[in-house]
Amino acid sequence: MAGPSTSREPRSESELRDSSLPELVRQLADETTTLVRQELELVKAEATRAGDAIVTLAKQELQLAKAEMSEKGRKAAPAAGMLGAAAGIALLAAGALTAFLILALDEVVAAWLAALIVGAIYLAVAGALYLTGKRRMQDVGPLLPEQTIDTVKEDIAWAKTQIGSDSK
Repeated sequence: MAGPSTSREPRSESELRDSSLPELVRQLADETTTLVRQELELVKAEATRAGDAIVTLAKQELQLAKAEMSEKGRKAAPAAGMLGAAAGIALLAAGALTAFLILALDEVVAAWLAALIVGAIYLAVAGALYLTGKRRMQDVGPLLPEQTIDTVKEDIAWAKTQIGSDSK
């Protein structure tokens, strides 16, 4: 017989019976070391795979958030423009028209009543523009990337299941 086997191949039952206790303990230690190394390599590979998946997912979510915010911006811009236009028109026209209308109505009613009528008309026009702009702004919805938020929540839940399944 050539002595105890030092290769990593399994030994036959008869070889195991003929081996001494120290040889069996050495073989067990070698095989345990090999098994632990293989398990560590597997854990490292799984951690790398999970890390790569999370990085890829985060990049995709960032792209989705950018696209979603761009779309919301395109919808919000006209509504914000209307609100600004309403304020600008009200301010610019107020001075000239107020003087004209008050002077025109002063021929028919008292000056104070003419000023009150003109002010009420301006208030009605500004209110109509405000309500129209507000309604359009509400149609845009909150200026948050809602779809991205939802998918990030799903991704977090998925990542937790991945981490949890590895530890079981």
